[in-house]
Amino acid sequence: MAKFLIQATYTPEGTKGLLGEGATGRRAAVEQVVGDLGGTVEAMYFAFGADDIVIILDFPDAVSMAAVSLGVKASGALNTRATPLLTVDEIDEAARRQVAFRAPGA
Repeated sequence: MAKFLIQATYTPEGTKGLLGEGATGRRAAVEQVVGDLGGTVEAMYFAFGADDIVIILDFPDAVSMAAVSLGVKASGALNTRATPLLTVDEIDEAARRQVAFRAPGA
C-alpha cells in the first residue's frame, strides 16, 4: 500500500459545510471515498493554523490517490496537498539503487 500525508485548508464554503455536518460527518465522507478506491484512513486530525485538517491515508497505488485528489479539488471546498510517505526500508532500497545523473553544467 502507498501511504500519503494530506494537508488541507477549507474554503469558506467548505467551512460552512463542516459546520453544518460536523467533524464526524466529514470523517465518514473521507472514509467512504477512500474505501471506495480500496484505501483506508490511518489517522485524521483537525487543526488550526496553516492547515485545517491533516490525514494519513493508505491506498493501493498512486493513481487511486490522484483520483481522490482530483475529485476533492474539483469540489472547490478544500485546497489540498498530498505528500507520498516512504518507510525507512523504502528509502534504504532507494539508496542502494544506482542513478546516473549529471548536474547541469557538470
